Amino acid sequence: MANKVQIGKTDLVVNPIGLGANAIGGHNLYPGLDEQSNTALVKNAIKEGLDFIDTAFSYGMGRSEELVGEAIKETGTRHEVVIATKGAQKIVGGDKQIDNSPDFLKQTVDASLKRLQTDYIDLFYIHYPDETTPKYEAVGALKDLKDAGKIRAVGVSNFSLDQLKEANQDGYVDVIQGHYNLINRTAEKEYFPYVTEHTISFVPYFPFASGLLAGKYTKDTRFNDFRSNMPHLQGEQFEQNLSKVAKLREIASAKHADVSHVVLAWYLAQRPIDVVIPGAKKSEQVLDNLKTLEVQLSKEDIEEISQIFSA
Repeated sequence: MANKVQIGKTDLVVNPIGLGANAIGGHNLYPGLDEQSNTALVKNAIKEGLDFIDTAFSYGMGRSEELVGEAIKETGTRHEVVIATKGAQKIVGGDKQIDNSPDFLKQTVDASLKRLQTDYIDLFYIHYPDETTPKYEAVGALKDLKDAGKIRAVGVSNFSLDQLKEANQDGYVDVIQGHYNLINRTAEKEYFPYVTEHTISFVPYFPFASGLLAGKYTKDTRFNDFRSNMPHLQGEQFEQNLSKVAKLREIASAKHADVSHVVLAWYLAQRPIDVVIPGAKKSEQVLDNLKTLEVQLSKEDIEEISQIFSA
């Protein structure tokens, strides 16, 4: 097993390959999920040395948290596993609303603790910003929860840079989760300088750009779901992206690795990124993602990949 890493300035130390749990109990995102195999997947992941699990209230409106909590309890590994979860959504009259008010965030954390069957959450994120709450007040509520021992680290997700700066005015933000991959690298200019300066760890979501960077697609692949509206998977842009992935495949082949392993290894080589959280629907995918730890990228490899995806 590879060396563990510290997440930013927190005291959380984990395997750098985590598990994004949106397909664990996320029935609203993936219809037809089998909860028994979901729970088995989490147990297998833990058994294989994966000890960082990222879930959220909005994955199945709490169901993902319940299944993750169940699996961890059944394996008896609570103190060996780092749990990240996210909240900010409330259901009002059947509608989902975003609320960052200190009172609501405190209620949300208490509700997540119950679903996860634990008395502390290692990393809690405000999942989305609302339009009214001053961000330093929202984060101040999480700092109170940290002082009370209910959470160990403070995160924000989907915050603009200005919102992040406001949230971090007292230096309480430990982690930000945001959209970043080789196809969408805007975070490098937008966020990386600030988060690096303030030792805030950046956790990228959509690491495989909806499957493209996992090397799964060919020019004949057609999409009839949410991916059909994604510009990077359509027309000329799709063809250009496939030719970039073909160059990645050459680098991966030379290392006896898959495209997905090389992509994840490249992210981990970026300075503010300590961990990655690829999702998985099957235990084999978890095991496959862990093979990333065997990939060694030289400075030249990192630069070459950066160049391939610079245009």
